[in-house]
Amino acid sequence: MGSKFNLEDFVRENVKKMTPYSSARDEFSGNGSVFLDANENPYENGINRYPDPLQKKLKKRIGEIKGVNPENMILGNGSDEIIDLLFRAFCEPNKDNVVICTPTYGMYEVAAGVNAVAIKEVNLDEDFQPNIKKLIQTADMNSKMLFLCSPNNPTANLFEESKVEELLEKFNGIVIVDEAYIDFSRNKSLSRKLSEYSNLVVLHTLSKAWGMAGIRLGIGLASLEIIKILNRIKPPYNVNSLTQEKALEGLKEENIFINQVTEIVKERNRLIGFLINLGFVKKVFHSDSNFVLIKVTDAKGLYRYLLAKGIIIRDRSKIKGLEQCVRISIGTNTENEMLRNALLTYDSKF
Repeated sequence: MGSKFNLEDFVRENVKKMTPYSSARDEFSGNGSVFLDANENPYENGINRYPDPLQKKLKKRIGEIKGVNPENMILGNGSDEIIDLLFRAFCEPNKDNVVICTPTYGMYEVAAGVNAVAIKEVNLDEDFQPNIKKLIQTADMNSKMLFLCSPNNPTANLFEESKVEELLEKFNGIVIVDEAYIDFSRNKSLSRKLSEYSNLVVLHTLSKAWGMAGIRLGIGLASLEIIKILNRIKPPYNVNSLTQEKALEGLKEENIFINQVTEIVKERNRLIGFLINLGFVKKVFHSDSNFVLIKVTDAKGLYRYLLAKGIIIRDRSKIKGLEQCVRISIGTNTENEMLRNALLTYDSKF
């Protein structure tokens, strides 16, 4: 971003003044064999010791895969924790606001509510792309952050990179680009632009493409200055030992990751080709994700019909702009075949 962005102007005063908690493991470096510093139970069972508070081994491995310096990384209990940390670091309760593009991931609004931060909503355009003019006009001097989910949940599409870069230039605040689904698109991550934009934060996760939703591991990528601030306020042991170990184990299997992503994209495209020929389907939206959004004649009726057959989809029709829309995640070949058969039967009624 241009010279007008100064990170110090966005950090809450209490965060600037606070002394971060220093754990026993923060203060120790080097090799040791007898640990009497952290009031732990000394009897070894694999989990009696506190985890590495900075997750150094895990960050190193993630950095190798993503081509990012570990120092530009913060890990959290899912991306949701990192989102919450961003609010607590940069938004003054009952004063500041953040800007979101709707429809989008619901946790941005939830995190804002928890932290007593107002939300300014700007609708995506008819192609589900950010409306840059309206976003900039809507922001005010208390707009500290802008959230961009790309590929977007629940619309499934990627935001045009030129639009995101224009917002990084024009929005006087921190721009968070949530790339939870980026591995299913053809585009490269914007993390490669971290050195160009000091106001950029990129969120990744192991929950989607890496198939590790159960361990809750979120990844925040940003400038060293932003990471230092977030590290000041994060809980000392926010990523537990079991999560770190399981993540390292899963990240060894890059071939499995590549094969599964390839298969999911193949199944997604096959499902889209099937859906466009069904009579009750009014529109199939473009997808860069591991799910598809479709507009149907009766979203609630379709949901109930599939539920009765043991197939669960997501009815999104209560969201403004997504009336009569449902979201369908991509399953295995067998699961997708079950879905197709059920939809053919349902379609025969029309």
